[in-house]
Amino acid sequence: MPLSELLAIGAAICIALSGMLISELTGKVHVLRLARWQLTSAFVMTALVATILGGWRTLDQQALIHLALSSLFGIMIASTTYFATIYAIGPRSTALLFSLTSPFALVLGYGFLGETISLRQLLGIALVILGIVLAIGLKGGSREAAAKIAWAGIALGIVTAFGQALGSLFARPAMAAGVEPFTAMAVRAGLGALFFAGLAVLPLPAWRGSYIFTPRLMLIAVGAAFVGTGLGMSLLMAALASGKVGIVSTLSSMTPVVILPMVWVRTGKAPPPLAWIGAALAVVGTAFISL
Repeated sequence: MPLSELLAIGAAICIALSGMLISELTGKVHVLRLARWQLTSAFVMTALVATILGGWRTLDQQALIHLALSSLFGIMIASTTYFATIYAIGPRSTALLFSLTSPFALVLGYGFLGETISLRQLLGIALVILGIVLAIGLKGGSREAAAKIAWAGIALGIVTAFGQALGSLFARPAMAAGVEPFTAMAVRAGLGALFFAGLAVLPLPAWRGSYIFTPRLMLIAVGAAFVGTGLGMSLLMAALASGKVGIVSTLSSMTPVVILPMVWVRTGKAPPPLAWIGAALAVVGTAFISL
C-alpha cells in the first residue's frame, strides 16, 4: 500500500482516538470550556509549524477574510456542536453523522461554486444517509428522556457536518490562492480561541457550577487536540502532498469504521452488526462522492 494511503488511514485513526478522548470528558467539562482548551492548544501547535515553514508569508487580506468566515462556521460553531454531539450520543454516532460533511460539501459546491454532481455522487449521498440511519437507528428509545437526548444529539451532529462543509467552502478560495495549510488552520483555530476566550469573561453557566477543573481533565482535552488536530491533520496534509485527493479523502473518512474497535475495547461490548454495516456504507458512500 502506498505511503500516502497509510498516512490517510493514520489520520482517520487519530481523529477516532480524539473523539474517544473527548467522550471521557462528558459531564466533567462544559463544551464551551472544552472548545477554549482545544482551540488554544490547536492554535499553538499549528502556529508553531506555520512559523517553522514560513507559512505566514502566504497570507493576504482576502485570504484572511475567507479564513475568518471558515473559522466562524467550521470552528466556532461546528467545534462546539461537535463536542456537544459526543457528549449527547457518544463518539461512534458522532463519527457517523460527521460523514454527512461530504454530501453537504458536494451540495454547497453545486449551489455556490457551480460544481457538477454526477449520478455516482448522488448514489454516494444516498449510501451515506442509509448507513447513518442503519447504524444509529431512528426508533428513539424506550424512555422519552433518552429519545430526546438522541434526537438532540442527531440534530447537533447534522449542524456540525453542515458547519464543517461551510467552513471548507469558505476556505477553498484561500487554499486555492496558495495559503500554506498549517497557516490556514492556525488562523482558523486562533480566531476560534479568541472567540471562546472572549466568552470566558461573560457570566455564563459554563464557567461556574458543578464543573471542577483538574490537571487530568485539561491533559485529556489537550491530548485530544494533539492527536486529532496536531497529529491527525499533519498526517492528512502529508497524505495529500503525495497521494490522490479522492483516495486520501475516502481513506481519511474511515473514522466511523476504525472507531468501532475502540468503542468495543473501552466499553467491553461489541457494537451491533448494523453499526458495522452502517459505518461501512457511509465510507463507501464517501468514496462514491470523492473518487
